[in-house]
Amino acid sequence: MRISLFLILICILQMNIHAQVPQDLILVDPQATEEVRALYANLKSLRGRQILFGHQDALAYGVHWKEWHRSRSDVKDLVGSHPAVVGWELSKLGKYSHNIDSVDFEQMKQWIRRVYKMGGVNTVAWHMDNFATGGNTWDTKGDVVTHILPGGKHHDAFKAKLDLFAEFVLDLKVGFFQKRLIPLIFRPYHEHTGSWFWWGRDLCSAEEYKSLWRFTVEYLRDTKGVHNLIYAYSPDVFDTQEDYLERYPGDDYVDIMGLDDYHDLGEGRDHTRLSERLEMVVALADKHGKIAALTETGQEAIPEPNWWTDALLKNVLSSERTSSIAYILVWRNARTTHHYGPFRGHSSAENFKEFVSHPKIWLQKDLPNLYR
Repeated sequence: MRISLFLILICILQMNIHAQVPQDLILVDPQATEEVRALYANLKSLRGRQILFGHQDALAYGVHWKEWHRSRSDVKDLVGSHPAVVGWELSKLGKYSHNIDSVDFEQMKQWIRRVYKMGGVNTVAWHMDNFATGGNTWDTKGDVVTHILPGGKHHDAFKAKLDLFAEFVLDLKVGFFQKRLIPLIFRPYHEHTGSWFWWGRDLCSAEEYKSLWRFTVEYLRDTKGVHNLIYAYSPDVFDTQEDYLERYPGDDYVDIMGLDDYHDLGEGRDHTRLSERLEMVVALADKHGKIAALTETGQEAIPEPNWWTDALLKNVLSSERTSSIAYILVWRNARTTHHYGPFRGHSSAENFKEFVSHPKIWLQKDLPNLYR
């Protein structure tokens, strides 16, 4: 009897969750899970009010530690809370037990589950190896995009890699009987306005890039039945709105319009260029009915002690429009010469505390339930 009552309460709770998600919400995936729909709706509702701070690999390691501490991050060490958003990398999936940054994939799944259970947001990038040469993502030889599209000689190998991705994503379950899939923001083929990855601007045509993106979405969604993804389109720096949209695959294939920008925040750079680009991104997101985000950014080793407030925060909050982005993700903390987040003892640590104390910036501890 007690078990029956318990199950009834669970059903009522689930119905309430369904009722609270806007039914007219438009996503790339019409069959997206309720948690995906809730997350997207909540990120939209925070527009102009809050910006979530994120950090790549935050729970996996820090500048001075690499042990598998389940509750540690450099950000938490410094300010008492994990980032609100945590980024992960799936390069080498299916080839090795760990990714390009030596993060074990099975352990990564546990961290993704932990971030979700804490109420945080997980985002995933994927630096796929070169299908033509067997080299890494930065190997730009071989007309890769041409040969992995339908009819190409490496198309089957490409689909096999997407199969591995689908298997990984569909294993990210929590809850009673492991039935609830964890939502992920998926950011494939990013920084394509540059040409350092094999899918870059000088290495495939605009139509080939669009076809690659559309095939990826359709294969994962329609063939593999992956319904726990939010899709983020994230060029590197660009000059005009037309430039930004040159390889845009269409509103039916994108949920988040993002920007990856290290260029404007490097030491000695004109940091105000970031705000100019964000103005354009948010304007486009508003026009297309999407969420805008600063999907990857940072300054390596952060040599400017006040960088967090004087470069990043100042430009993100430079106008009502720029402050309407959903989140900011800075890159990983690998070592003292290669880190993008703060850590105890760093010259920018006190300034980071000032940055996260701004009422618009949210860490994990500040989050409401984004999945209801």
